[in-house]
Amino acid sequence: MRGDDGVGPVLIEELREHLSVVCLNVGTTPENYAGKIIKENPGIVLIIDALHLGKKPGEYEILKKGDVLNWGFTTHDISPSRFIEYLEENTKADILVLGIQPGNLRFGEGLSEPVKQTITQIKSWLIECLS
Repeated sequence: MRGDDGVGPVLIEELREHLSVVCLNVGTTPENYAGKIIKENPGIVLIIDALHLGKKPGEYEILKKGDVLNWGFTTHDISPSRFIEYLEENTKADILVLGIQPGNLRFGEGLSEPVKQTITQIKSWLIECLS
């Protein structure tokens, strides 16, 4: 619904087709999936989201919990740092965030070209890493 904010769901759907690991599209309410994540007992949780990183649209970064405090605007119902803390308290998983800089967050528009290119570039890398 908000342009590049859809990068997580789009990338998750593409990864789901190629991986035998659990890939969840949690939308704006990741807390609704905490029980399912905990039940899966993962070794790694990778959260993919559009984040204001102060970079050019489409640029990305792998972040850890300490980096979460620097996040700006979010469209999620729960604080991302609180969600990560909850998962850490209830799993033994390493929790990483793949943040992708949005270029367009206007309502009703699709992904921008830089973000589409990023999806194409990192999809095969993620498939290799997560297989």
